[in-house]
Amino acid sequence: MSTLEHPETPFLALDPHRVDTNVRRLRRHLDRLGVALRPHVKTAKSLDVAALVDGGAKGPITVSTLAEAEAFAAAGYRDILYAVGIAPQKLGRVRALRDRGVDLVVLLDSVEQASAAGVPALIEIDCDGHRGGVAAGDPVLVDIARALEHRGGEVRGVLTHAGESYFADGDEQLRAAAQHERAVAVRAAQALRAAGFAAPMVSVGSTPTAHFATDLTGVSEVRAGNFVFFDLVMAGIGVCTHADLALSVVVTVIGHRPDKGWIMTDGGWMATSRDRGTGRQRVDQAYGLVCDLDGTPYDDLLMADASQEHGILALRPGSTAKLPDLPVGARVRILPIHACATAAQHDRYHVLDPGSRALTAEWPRVRGW
Repeated sequence: MSTLEHPETPFLALDPHRVDTNVRRLRRHLDRLGVALRPHVKTAKSLDVAALVDGGAKGPITVSTLAEAEAFAAAGYRDILYAVGIAPQKLGRVRALRDRGVDLVVLLDSVEQASAAGVPALIEIDCDGHRGGVAAGDPVLVDIARALEHRGGEVRGVLTHAGESYFADGDEQLRAAAQHERAVAVRAAQALRAAGFAAPMVSVGSTPTAHFATDLTGVSEVRAGNFVFFDLVMAGIGVCTHADLALSVVVTVIGHRPDKGWIMTDGGWMATSRDRGTGRQRVDQAYGLVCDLDGTPYDDLLMADASQEHGILALRPGSTAKLPDLPVGARVRILPIHACATAAQHDRYHVLDPGSRALTAEWPRVRGW
């Protein structure tokens, strides 16, 4: 049987028991609020992980690339939301999937996109100035809907994403972000309905707001993706704990710089990504927390820096801990800053037998756009 000591490093290790626990937690919460989950597959990009999320039911999903849509459609998924603003050049691939019986819905936020689309779409609403979308009270919202309908498309409803929730600090701010996200989306849907559009879908969500919403009245579905794995950004804002993280990168010690207090590994930013999402949090975790092969964190040991294929392990600044004795050839696990970005560096998951170092399977990831 293969174990964490066998595959060549660096590689992704995945704990399916933690994935299952994370999924059950969110589903219980949303069930209490009476709203459906449309999981976002952009984090895992894996049919096998999706099967853990939906129990093999192949229910509604959200995607961030048409490559994901095509792969999941080929596997039998039929209700797919492409939640990135549509580029007109991609509409041929969208129509090809729809011609195969896939209810693929696109996202747009301009009259120009709507005039080109001619397919069912959600209109993106900006709830916090984080990224794309139109304001709920902007008259252009109805103009977009009219342009879409004139082109032969269908106004399915609205979508918003509380991107600023990733920078929240504590439960109160997270609950406020979720409440604001819901209120803005519902107000936009009401504006469309007042103008004569049915707009049945009101789609909200991010991993932070999905977990901290207390009232989802008027919302038809919640999207979240990161929750399947969680990461140090989510732990840093209080959505999860380090014990909930399902993903890690296994790397090997290749050298030492005792004069600098460094341990060198063969896992640089090509293995973990350059994401430094905890840099603005109360506790900066650099490029990741370092654990032994059983998943127990070393005291104050961080992946402190990275070049393309080299990782630098060092103690947290100001720590009184002792640098662990990790000889050349020793393996450690790095807990990721941003699970989506870290997973994107790899083409497969090495699946752990929960509670052991044994590896039971390799699950491929969808790549490309």
